[in-house]
Amino acid sequence: MSSAEPTEQTGPAVREPGRAPRPAASVPPPLHGLAESVRRLADATTTSTALVADALARIEATQPTLNAFRHLRAEQALAEAAEADRRLAAGERLPLLGVPVAVKDDTDVVGLPTHFGCDGELPPAAADSEAVRRLRAAGAIVVGKTNSCELGQWPFTEGPAFGATRNPWNTAHTPGGSSGGSAAAVAAGLVPAALGSDGAGSVRIPAAWTHLVGIKPQRGRISVHPHSDAFQGLTVNGPLARTVADAALLLDAVAGAHPEDFHRPPAVSAADAARRDPGRLRIALAWRPPLTLTGAAPDPEVRRAVTALAETLARLGHHVEEARPRYGLIGLAFVPRATVGIAEFAARHPEPALLDPRTRSALRTGTRLGGRVVRAARAREVRQHRRIGAFFDVSGFDVLLTPTTAAPPPRIGSFDRLGAWRTDTTMAAACPYAWPWNVLGWPGVNVPAGFTRTGLPVGAQLLGPSRSEERLIALAAQLEDDLRWYERRPPTR
Repeated sequence: MSSAEPTEQTGPAVREPGRAPRPAASVPPPLHGLAESVRRLADATTTSTALVADALARIEATQPTLNAFRHLRAEQALAEAAEADRRLAAGERLPLLGVPVAVKDDTDVVGLPTHFGCDGELPPAAADSEAVRRLRAAGAIVVGKTNSCELGQWPFTEGPAFGATRNPWNTAHTPGGSSGGSAAAVAAGLVPAALGSDGAGSVRIPAAWTHLVGIKPQRGRISVHPHSDAFQGLTVNGPLARTVADAALLLDAVAGAHPEDFHRPPAVSAADAARRDPGRLRIALAWRPPLTLTGAAPDPEVRRAVTALAETLARLGHHVEEARPRYGLIGLAFVPRATVGIAEFAARHPEPALLDPRTRSALRTGTRLGGRVVRAARAREVRQHRRIGAFFDVSGFDVLLTPTTAAPPPRIGSFDRLGAWRTDTTMAAACPYAWPWNVLGWPGVNVPAGFTRTGLPVGAQLLGPSRSEERLIALAAQLEDDLRWYERRPPTR
């Protein structure tokens, strides 16, 4: 392969767990993307009020079947849309003025609780997170908060607090996790784009399983404030969208540091990168995942789809060859950081007995691994940068291409009644490829790679060294121009 009008909801917007989904109301054809919505607003061919009302109607119509949202801001969003229309009529222009978007329910939105997938009563947030503050400064209108699994731990979005969020391509299957609600909302055309977060693939995995572009940016590119170092530096915020241009537009709108942030990478222009030729690149195709103790290998249909994508890259003029990166014992750095991060969040819950038993197990493990163990794990990051950085700096590769997941999206309920260990090993077998880049803090982009023979989406990762978002985005945009994956949409729900 060488070349080359719904009511305001302040509680969970869910059906009762365990009940079969009710038939959804009829939903109109999917709405326009983010960039197209901005253009239509600027041309006065639509209004913010119309876009927001349409998004809210879509959410309400699909909630019984897809269950993408935990909270809605219907009244506030419509009021903000009316104000956006006044500003647009007065000639004001901002990157996202008047466009509806959604954010994941690990993100503080003033006036709404941040449940992060948990059950129980939590107080409303007193202030917006920095990412939401920047969204508002760009003119976007947050219509609601999307479902996440409990504390973002798993690649499925299910739990007793809200039920099961379902995949728009096949509602018997998960959209992935933990940003499954954001992915389902965008894939189904409920909103043109949404924010998720990625601590072990939680943007890239649901993007792969719902046929979306998902960007995990460089650590610090998008602030995680009010957290200074979420999940011991593993977690970043990132966009999900149907096109590279839309994902890049959202990334630019929310990028930037809070004054208290630790990590401050130099600014980039993702939107400019999405319009740029990536040049001829040397791309490594890697099938072997880092050590997972599961013997994980890609499902034949995943391998077929990613191989076809690699062949497309070669046809576009890139040099593509198989390679085996030396990850070392990177898992020894991931596990303490992940479990300590879960423990830190779980310890803040006012009613710990309501947490999933698997979460309580992680809380106990994370408590034991705190202190010296997690400090040692974090101290290894410099050596890991050198080891894996040599794959790019010494071996001369520009991009690493891998499957995003080893398996297509599992069926709803596949992880039910599994204990903590079985959940972890089953999850590691299905999703062994994404998490190392969270340890490194480096960027990655999921791109749609196609579908299984039964119509389930799968994805591929474009991974790069530190601060390589622009190269990855340019390459993703080139692939999109050729494959036009955005033309294929899930069935109307």
